[in-house]
This record gives sequence, C-alpha cells and structure tokens, in this order.
Amino acid sequence: MADTAAKPGLRPQNTHFSSGPCSKRPGWSLDALSDAPVGRSHRAKVGKAKLKEAIDLTREILEVPADYRIGIVPASDTGAVEMALWSLLGERPVDMVAWESFGAGWVTDVVKQLKLKDARKIDAPYGELPNLAEINFDHDVVFTWNGTTSGVRVPNADFIPADRKGLTICDATSAAFAQNLDFAKLDVVTFSWQKVLGGEGGHGVIILSPRAVERLTTYVPAWPLPKIFRMTSGGKLIEGIFTGETINTPSMICVEDYIDALKWAKSLGGLKALMSRADANAKVIAGFVAANDWIANLAKDPATASNTSVCLTIADKDVLALDADAQAAFAKGIVTLLDKEGVAYDIGAYRDAPSGLRIWAGATIETADMQALMPWLTWAYQTQKATLAKAAA
Repeated sequence: MADTAAKPGLRPQNTHFSSGPCSKRPGWSLDALSDAPVGRSHRAKVGKAKLKEAIDLTREILEVPADYRIGIVPASDTGAVEMALWSLLGERPVDMVAWESFGAGWVTDVVKQLKLKDARKIDAPYGELPNLAEINFDHDVVFTWNGTTSGVRVPNADFIPADRKGLTICDATSAAFAQNLDFAKLDVVTFSWQKVLGGEGGHGVIILSPRAVERLTTYVPAWPLPKIFRMTSGGKLIEGIFTGETINTPSMICVEDYIDALKWAKSLGGLKALMSRADANAKVIAGFVAANDWIANLAKDPATASNTSVCLTIADKDVLALDADAQAAFAKGIVTLLDKEGVAYDIGAYRDAPSGLRIWAGATIETADMQALMPWLTWAYQTQKATLAKAAA
C-alpha cells in the first residue's frame, strides 16, 4: 500500500455529521431567527403564541393524536425523560429495557436514585436488541426507540400490546421526525429538537397519552418532586404547560429556530418526507459498508439498524488483531484525519460505545453530501492503514 492515499476530488458541501446537536436544515442562516421575540417575556402574548405555534406544528408534523398533550420542558431530552420517570414511576413494577448508554442511564436513575425495588433490567450488548418478548406489559416499561449511541432501533411497535396495563415511556430523541412512532402504543414520548431537526440544545419535548395523564392525576409518588418536574397541582394537570406556558424560561431564539425547522419539514411534505430523506442517507452508508469489508455496521440485524445515528466499527482483520486501545486509536485516527481535512466533523463513536465511527444520517443531511463523504472514509482508512503498516515494519 502506498504511503499516501489519493484524496477524493469531491467534498461534502455540509460537513456537519455530528449526532447531536445535529446539522441545521439545508439553506439555514441566522436570518431564520429574525422574528424571534428577543427581549420579551415568554409569558407575554407574543411569547406564548410562539410556544403554542411550536407545539401545534409539532403535533402536525409528528402526527400526534389530538388527545395527547405536548409540552416544551427544560434540560433537553434528558429533562423530559427524568420528568416522566420521577412523576410516573412507582405505582407498579417497571421493566427497564436498555441496549446502549442512555437506556442504561435511565436504569441507573430508577434503581439508584428513585430506589425502586420492583425494577427489572432487560438489556443487550451494543449492536443488539434485548429479547423484547421478555417484557411484562403489566408493568410500566421504559425504553429508547432508537439507541443513539449504538445505532440500534426497534423496527416497529408490534411488540407492545394494545391492552397493556402499564405505561410505556419511550425516549425517542433520535427517532422523532425520522422514524414512524406508533403513538397508540406509546404513553410518554420524549425528544430534543437538537436531533433530527437540527435545533439548538437545552430544550426537551414531552408528549403524554390520556393514560399517562390519568396516572399523573391519580398517583402521587413517594418522593418529593423538584419544581421543574411538576406537571400537576392539587391533583389536576397543569394544562398551561401544554399550551405554551412553560415550567421555566425558554430561549425564544431556540424556539424560533425550532419553528423554522418545523416549517421547513412541512414544506418538504411532513413526516414521510423527513423519513424518506433519512432512509436515503442511511442507504448510502449501507451500500458503502456492503462494498467494503474493512468496515461494518454495529447493528448486527439490518432490520434494527438506525437511519439516523449510524454506528460503524472497523472490521479490518489486521486492526482487529490489535488490543482494544490500539483499535480505538486506529478509529480515532480516521476521525482526526477527516476533521483536519474539514470533510466531516464529530463522527467518532460515543465514549461508552465500542470504538468506531458514528455518522448522522438524519433529514437535515443532503444525500449528495453523504455520497461525497464515503470516498473520504476510504481515504482516511487507507491513510491510517499505511501508517499502521509503516509502524509495524
């Protein structure tokens, strides 16, 4: 192999392939924020109108049922998930389903912070789904729809019975706006708009079914609830949260940016168009993986492979013969080369995941840019392989 691999002639126009915060929509500029009511109270008429517009557009684009509540909450998807865990769990046993780091984090919170003794862990290693048939839906169930750090998702909601007795609490942060969420099977859905729509960080969204609302208004947890988690007062739902009266102060610039992304999504044709764009991007990566034996999808079953946070591992036999630290260094070397070339930013595997690459394929990425990136992966790999061979000589 030559000491220096030839660089591809074509570069992606948009080099932002981070898995969060993710790329802005095509054509985005600061001008998109010009109508933000900066310097105004979010509780003023104009502020509440903007927040309600964001909620209404969320319902329209995500195709959320009319009787489900949608609220904008603090602290990104993490805040929305924690709000659900602290407010709803404890009424019955809970099954915690995890196959990557964030799902594992929710297990830790429930077992070590809430100290629920009737919590059962159902898990699987990175790259695989747990045996979903083991879940007891008489219990509450907490799971991620799409494992952002493993690139493994549930293919659909067929594993959830319609006549379940417990609540299903779904962290959908890298699935919403890219995958078909079956709301009839989901009682709580959370996400952050910094993912598939490329919004700014810091804000979460929580969506509640009528069954979740009933639990909120009839069950009082055994532990005190911080103010930012409280969705009820005097045994009644605080309806204002779901009409634009947020629990704490949101950034109206971030809200305006989210509205802009939602309007962009609507102009494309809504949810189906967003899903189609993500699928097209993921297909480019899948084709590249199929044509190159040095790289593999971390998801072992193609039916469970994410179309947003695509996680890849180095499958080269010479690299696999190295110890774990050297394998991680090889993958990091690829990431560093692409970063220095200004071709792709922030595509390293998540710190707790197996070493490799993680490429965002969501709807804000243009397929032409994804296609342009693939030859650069080959270049970076060949460059790293030449360095490895030289060191071994």
